[in-house]
Amino acid sequence: MIDNWFKKDLEKIYKNHQIVVFVDESGDANFLLDKLDDDIQVYRTANEIEELKVKYDIEGLDKNDLKFLIYTNTPKGKLKFIREYCETNGSVEIKYFDHYIKKKVNQFLNININLPKEELISAAKVSVGKDQTYWMDLSHKGASEIFDLEKELLPFLDNPKAFVKKFDKGTQEIFYKKVSELIGQSYIEKPAQTLAGEVANKLLDGLWNNNISELLLNVYKTWLDSLSYQASFFTYLDKYKPGKKSNAFEIHASHPFKSIDEIWLKEIGLKINDKKFLSSILPKINQRSSNKAALAIGITFWHEVKVLLEFDEKNINQISSFDQAVDFYIKHFYKVDGAIRKLYGLFLNQKEIIEPFQNFYKNLSTIYLDKWFKYIDTYESNQTGIIQDILNKHNNKTAIIVGDGVSWEFAQDIISAFGKSNYKLHKEYLFAGLPSETEHNMSQLYVNTGEVLATKKEREQYLTLTNSNKDIGFIDLENVNETTDSADYLICSYKDPDKLGETYQQKALKYFSQVAETYSNKIKQLLNNGYKQVYLITDHGYTLTGVLENSDKIEVDFKGAISKSERYIRSKDKQTINTDLMIERQVVYKEYDYCYFAKRLGPFKSPGVYGFSHGGMSPQETIIPYFKWSNTESSNEMLEVVISNKSDLKDITGNFYSIKLKGNSQSDGLFASQRKVLLLFFANGKEVNKSDIITIEKDKEIKKEYQFDSSSTIEIKVLDATTKEQLDKATVSQSAARDLGGLL
Repeated sequence: MIDNWFKKDLEKIYKNHQIVVFVDESGDANFLLDKLDDDIQVYRTANEIEELKVKYDIEGLDKNDLKFLIYTNTPKGKLKFIREYCETNGSVEIKYFDHYIKKKVNQFLNININLPKEELISAAKVSVGKDQTYWMDLSHKGASEIFDLEKELLPFLDNPKAFVKKFDKGTQEIFYKKVSELIGQSYIEKPAQTLAGEVANKLLDGLWNNNISELLLNVYKTWLDSLSYQASFFTYLDKYKPGKKSNAFEIHASHPFKSIDEIWLKEIGLKINDKKFLSSILPKINQRSSNKAALAIGITFWHEVKVLLEFDEKNINQISSFDQAVDFYIKHFYKVDGAIRKLYGLFLNQKEIIEPFQNFYKNLSTIYLDKWFKYIDTYESNQTGIIQDILNKHNNKTAIIVGDGVSWEFAQDIISAFGKSNYKLHKEYLFAGLPSETEHNMSQLYVNTGEVLATKKEREQYLTLTNSNKDIGFIDLENVNETTDSADYLICSYKDPDKLGETYQQKALKYFSQVAETYSNKIKQLLNNGYKQVYLITDHGYTLTGVLENSDKIEVDFKGAISKSERYIRSKDKQTINTDLMIERQVVYKEYDYCYFAKRLGPFKSPGVYGFSHGGMSPQETIIPYFKWSNTESSNEMLEVVISNKSDLKDITGNFYSIKLKGNSQSDGLFASQRKVLLLFFANGKEVNKSDIITIEKDKEIKKEYQFDSSSTIEIKVLDATTKEQLDKATVSQSAARDLGGLL
């Protein structure tokens, strides 16, 4: 704050004069020169010759609105050539800097500060950039508050040299002593980097031994939250060498040591069936799973461990019908599937860690699947012709995203990625066709007759021919952007996660979060582009094998013509089967009349690659999302903003054109009185310009002028400035005729 008070003294003079002489007899206040505004030119003088030169330089300038400050340590009475400026303009004199500080603190804050001279001067230097609470704390707590270590330690740890460089040697020593006291050391002169390293080690030791001080813990948490400073923390962490630990659970919940988390996982894995042990360790898992510091360093898997360990299989026993089995899956058991998927993605190559959790999961899934298959006889696919149903249901702009392999469980990640919004989400589910594989089930989505069409092109052609009265467009989801809005009905295809899974098998799991982000971003984009509802449907789900042993594979000795896949087997003839392992369905396809499905998540022994698979009859493969996002805002409640001169925007002569925006509404509500919008300009499908935010008022029209650039055709979109919802659009075209400027 001392810099602001000094500036106030200068401003009193600058109100009427252009030149101020700063007489700093103490020599302690020269740091204030670095805090001056950029429009002040500073000159320094130490003797009569320098005074004369400064006066000559200033007098020779065309001063206009310039401001000058002349700094000197010479007492005012001994000045010669610049003494005149002191008398005619004014001067700021500081004979004793500590007296000046006390005076200003009392003048502005009505506080009396009693500190030794050197400590007071150091406090003034530290006060730069701080508010009045700094001096108030200092007056109550004394010299111990010159440096607020909770705030100052972080920039010091991040760049020790740069931090101490801004202080003189005396102030540095005060800081070093306080830091040494914090970490329990006597003050010894040492390089700043050395002291910073010792502080970091003290902090990490405290986390390792669960005895960290409150101040260092707060510094640590702020460190991890800081985008500016976080990188330096990991530099210290990489160099840190902890001691041995006999009990890995005796550690601070906010610790950054991933190796300890892995030891925890191994310990839990060894005792995963010991309910007494689990009940004793769950409080620590709960604490760790919600710990902000752990989340900040990427330790996110404790939530999944918690889901697995806290799942109560006793609730499965309450299932007494197929409807209840479905309801239990979509409300509860999908969470278990999601947990193991995410753990596979992190630890699949660490068998010692993942295998106990996989076995725990398999036990839960076996109990649940027993109920599922007990009541499976009433299962019946209902995905056939679902796209046609959606087309028939709506007469306004509608987009349908057709995903491949989007299980009910994975669809919840898309919802999470979408986040909170003003859009309404309606969640339903469908039952996939059998076998739950791509060619068959994609056809079911597109073709309401149940006919199987082998290619995407054939399916799209079928949909177009049977809806000749509708404007239907087709696009790959990844190509959706701000300009995707021309078709009334838009079918968006996306091959993931199925393509990823089939290509990379379970190695693909680490990319699933990116796939969920793609879905959510494109759904938002389509809604913003003016589609009133966006549907998400899919062909089938999937299962994961995890760590696969030969004993997990189901071997069969079928006779006659068969076609074996990982999750199902087609057969010409009826086979004799072990009904504990398989279920039979009569499914006619080509030369085959029967289909046999595994009753557990393990695959049939086949020549294919194991890992990510589908085609079976499990809920993981057959319960699929049927979601709809729609705009919940009533058009009657919001001001409608339109481009009111669309007819004037064709064949424009000249380089300039005008856009007229008008606000219309039948409502007198608050949201109908005005609306903030912005304009986006596109040429050849790419954004080329963007307007500032424009406020449109009800029943008023405003005019904005723009210029053609390199393109003669510009598409303009009007977006709500907050939600980015598209409100209107128009195309501006430039005439090829020459502008004769009124000569004809």
